[in-house]
Amino acid sequence: MKVAIVAARFNAFIVEPLVEKARAALRERGVADEDVFVAEVPGAFEIPAVARRLADAGRFDAIICVGCVIRGATSHYDFVAGHAAYGVGEVAMKAKVPVIFGVLTVENVEQAIERVGHGADFARAALDMASLYRELDARS
Repeated sequence: MKVAIVAARFNAFIVEPLVEKARAALRERGVADEDVFVAEVPGAFEIPAVARRLADAGRFDAIICVGCVIRGATSHYDFVAGHAAYGVGEVAMKAKVPVIFGVLTVENVEQAIERVGHGADFARAALDMASLYRELDARS
């Protein structure tokens, strides 16, 4: 399988471990490092556009979108988190491959740190969904 990871650089202290946990889980499931492409984007807001480009390219069996949006004192959190969730969802509904939403939306840094291990969960979900998509394609 070939997998793309779209990773936000903002809050890198959380996103980088998410990506590493995802890569480790992919390796455990037999995906070679050279079959994993990581596209870094500035922040969670930019994730959907790049996920769409990767999905449309048709070179990947699954796309994992990871980022971290931490609530602050302004409404900026709501706009960024909402756009990331909606945008990735739109890409997922139209793509012929699974697109996994792995953007943490948390209240504080402590919650983000507690959820870093979910990177592996996102990778396993991507592979499970890619297998299911292949099975569905074979039956249609």
